[in-house]
Amino acid sequence: MALFLDRGYAEVTVAQIADRAGLTKRTFFNHFADKREVLFAGAAAFQADVVRYLDEASGAAAPVDAAVEALTRGGLALSRYIAFANARRQVIDSSPELQERDLIKMASLASAIAQALCRRRVPAESATLTAQAAVAVFSAAYADWAKDNTADFRALMQRSLAAMRQAVAPPELGAATLMKAPAVHP
Repeated sequence: MALFLDRGYAEVTVAQIADRAGLTKRTFFNHFADKREVLFAGAAAFQADVVRYLDEASGAAAPVDAAVEALTRGGLALSRYIAFANARRQVIDSSPELQERDLIKMASLASAIAQALCRRRVPAESATLTAQAAVAVFSAAYADWAKDNTADFRALMQRSLAAMRQAVAPPELGAATLMKAPAVHP
């Protein structure tokens, strides 16, 4: 991360990363397909955890609530990396190549969540839309958390979920009938 921040992502080579880590290039490639994957190394494990949490969720929970809770649990497990999140986001934002990879990883996460929702007997189209909405809720909450890691992540998730629900609510319902998110205090 220090190399990416100091020199810029595009200027850093795999050889430099390996050297900084005290490894050979060959060892680097035993662990990562390319230098982009250094920033996304935990994505597969995170996705597997979220799917497991969703599979464990109560069958009585609404699909979006079950998906958001699974993402909340997954996000809380990432708390040991939260100090890394701002730097990671800065590097990703500096590179269209990394932004594309980030979108691919989020699409993969949404697809895995949609498949898990289908196993819960949610119709495929609804499962896809629900998964994409839940990932958007997570992305917004995680970005807020990365900016202020003293905030309560669960509350940030609920605030983002409430904002999403308000955004899609029919105008005649009004904000008063929507779930109110708990206040988030730094």
